[in-house]
Amino acid sequence: MKELMRSTDMTVIAFATALLRGEDIDCFEMDVNMSVLEGSIGIFPRRVMVRPDDYDAAVRVLRDNEIPLGM
Repeated sequence: MKELMRSTDMTVIAFATALLRGEDIDCFEMDVNMSVLEGSIGIFPRRVMVRPDDYDAAVRVLRDNEIPLGM
């Protein structure tokens, strides 16, 4: 898996994953359970991971929809 984006904004993460899945690009959200450690205040960014073969297509999808990669 390769890191595609990171963000502390859960709405951006949800939108990005919906767009990727709509394009048949498998993605996985990492660091979801960090909110337990931080007390749900959102200081630790969540990461969206994709397969290395899908990385270029996934970057195009996010850029076409003006979603910042946050890296």
